Amino acid sequence: MFRLVLIILLVCTSCSKQEYIENIPDVKLLDGQELVTFQSQNPFSFKDIIVDFESQSTQNVYGILTFPKTFDSRKKYPLVIGVAGSMDWRSHHLDYMKMYQSMGIATLELHSFSSRGVTSTVGTQIEVTTAMMVLDAYRALEKLSLHKNIDTDRAAITGWSLGGAVSLFSAWNPAIEAIGTEFRFSAHLPIYPPCFVQPRDLDFSDADIHILIGELDDWVPADACLELVSKLKDNHNIDITVYPDAHHSYDSKSPLTIQESGYSLNNCRLEMNEEGAVLMNFMDIPMTTPLLQKIGLIFCADRGPTYGGNIEARAQSFEFARKFMLKNLNP
Repeated sequence: MFRLVLIILLVCTSCSKQEYIENIPDVKLLDGQELVTFQSQNPFSFKDIIVDFESQSTQNVYGILTFPKTFDSRKKYPLVIGVAGSMDWRSHHLDYMKMYQSMGIATLELHSFSSRGVTSTVGTQIEVTTAMMVLDAYRALEKLSLHKNIDTDRAAITGWSLGGAVSLFSAWNPAIEAIGTEFRFSAHLPIYPPCFVQPRDLDFSDADIHILIGELDDWVPADACLELVSKLKDNHNIDITVYPDAHHSYDSKSPLTIQESGYSLNNCRLEMNEEGAVLMNFMDIPMTTPLLQKIGLIFCADRGPTYGGNIEARAQSFEFARKFMLKNLNP
């Protein structure tokens, strides 16, 4: 098996970049919504941002900006950028966004998937990556800094699962500095993020970071997030809440379901080096292409995680999110 893997690595140490659509799809807007478009890029990994940023292909991306129903054109509103998970936008994600709007906060639904012609990354995790979406989030923040009704000094980011990784790693300073943006998020609320990739360089933002995750999550394990928070706790404003008897997507209303094609990452613990490359458990080979990432996950990941809602955890999560945004954005 190892010999076969090494042969594959020698034959294909890099894979051709996927071609992405250039045009923004038609989007139906509701009252109080605006289409926000901007140019981003397609870095597969953080190494592509830190080491090889200038050569990354460009990408048109859009988001949907929604203002509170009590919109006043003379005011500037705080902002929450929301980032969806591997199944793209789901109803419970939008429930949070509606709650923030009811609090007097503007929201941006980031559409990294449909901007690239992708509907899901479940079971692959290569078509749209954390690095792409972190970059999209900062490019969106830059674009919204020009909006007369948005106060980017009061901007938070939240996300679920893959989007949780974006919410978490948008606080990782080496990536922010390599992007070269002057903007920062005031708060980060990652909801069941994958924490199994842990950077050697633990230089994270001083902004408020809080992870919400279920105790029984076998898609992205809570233990990995507890380990990361323990490493960062002394020098960063980070904390975690683990909801008992709760699985992945505990805040949805869906029944418990096994996702046969999804990765179960309970047994994965991977390092990310100072250049932003995630390393395999086998020979520390950098997982910097789609093929190398697939091979790397063979050594630790299983299939068939469970996801679905927990009524109590959902209620507690929404209440925590409400208080978190009130504290950090002061709408």
